[in-house]
Amino acid sequence: MEQYSLFEIEPKRAEDPVEIQDLRIFEGNLRVQVRSGYSAKQYPLFGVELEETEDLARGQEWGTFKDSLRAPIHNWFAYPAGFSYKAVEWSIRHNDLHSGQVIYDPFMGSGTTNLVAKKLAINSYGVEAHPFVFRVAKTKMNWEVDLDEVARALREIEGQVMGFRRGFSHTDLRAFLKEEFPELVLKCYNDSTLLELFFIRNAIMQSSLPEDVTDLLFVGLTSVLRQVSTAATGWPYIAPNKRKTTSLNKNALYEFSRQIRKMMSDIQAVIREAEPNFRESYHHIYRADARHTQHLIPNECVDHVFTSPPYLNNFDYADRTRLELYFWGEAQSWGDISRTVRTKLITSATTQISREDPRYNLSEDLLLACPDVFDFLKKAVTQLSAIRLTRGGRKSYDLLVAGYFNDMFQVIGEVYRVLKPNSKAVFVLGDSAPYGVYIPTDDLIGRIGLGVGFSDYRIDVLRERGGKWRGNPQRHNVSLRESIVTLTKAA
Repeated sequence: MEQYSLFEIEPKRAEDPVEIQDLRIFEGNLRVQVRSGYSAKQYPLFGVELEETEDLARGQEWGTFKDSLRAPIHNWFAYPAGFSYKAVEWSIRHNDLHSGQVIYDPFMGSGTTNLVAKKLAINSYGVEAHPFVFRVAKTKMNWEVDLDEVARALREIEGQVMGFRRGFSHTDLRAFLKEEFPELVLKCYNDSTLLELFFIRNAIMQSSLPEDVTDLLFVGLTSVLRQVSTAATGWPYIAPNKRKTTSLNKNALYEFSRQIRKMMSDIQAVIREAEPNFRESYHHIYRADARHTQHLIPNECVDHVFTSPPYLNNFDYADRTRLELYFWGEAQSWGDISRTVRTKLITSATTQISREDPRYNLSEDLLLACPDVFDFLKKAVTQLSAIRLTRGGRKSYDLLVAGYFNDMFQVIGEVYRVLKPNSKAVFVLGDSAPYGVYIPTDDLIGRIGLGVGFSDYRIDVLRERGGKWRGNPQRHNVSLRESIVTLTKAA
């Protein structure tokens, strides 16, 4: 495997092995670190043209949702785990995908990869295990919804809400709202705003509208929940005790109506900009587990994979949608979220883990396929097991690391199965250092790829990360990065 072809390495003696210790893109400059005593001569990155190298340097925000927040349809739901649609466009262009071919995202999230594919008339598959986020993605992908029906439904809901206002007779508004919503929701809104949101929610839920129209209204109301909150509810965290004065005078019905009209306009705009034959493309998206897709996606039917799996950073993806799940009545407690969401997701947070569960021991299958990865992880897990006993929180980072790579091993195996020969799978991901123990996730994912059958892997570093936490005395001082890992399946 030739992992890096960026530099010509010159050891002191010709027979010495070449050892590259680190490769980074920092402030737009490419940097390589080799073992002391070696010299490196720089060449274009992986043999690509200068323009593509500059694209990678400019792509420092590709692992974030910032670009997508400014793009029609993509910005309907500011998913905290989202990534840039520009990264997908770059990968499609760089890998010469064209209309009629197939792209797959095993961690579809709110649908970024599939949305880009649809606009470019490229067929797609997508899998997402989070039921709430899957509904958002399904709605964003449905440009065929009857917009005249949506407009009629919006007028009906506006009329119903005004009727609910006139007929509301409860003298103790706070007591009424306490019967309808958990405490977290009550803390995030003025009573009058929450009552208005309640009226809109009930008008949607009680309607007999077509499912796709109801879905669009559902996403529209979801997208304004944090906009009209008077608490600090910016992604990904909720701080009910911190007030947000910019929302004090916002009217929930007005914001909802404006959002629905914007969404209708977005669909029309994207259709105008899409490839003329986009309607001929197909898009099979599933609420399912990316570790087990044999019954959903045939062998060797995919031309390219672009995805961003959960990062190994203890980010609780189930909890990030707690406000929305509570508001819609899909959960009432932490336990409800665990049952309905956490148990369906791959391991990425200590909140998912029971220390008695054998699933969080390193798997024998991983040992057989990737003994070098297994040995590295076993040492890291052992080290973390000892460190956690000295820390106040005693977080189960040891089992988190084991469970994460067990799950990713299965996902990568499935990705290999569905990919055609002579094609590539691209992963945007970050490394981590729980309790200061460095886990080079990008390199380990690449080596797992070799273990399941990929012929080669490559790492492109997008950006340094974690710098904003350097002043926190509780945090480690290990330098972290965000990377693109490209796995190649040979012809």
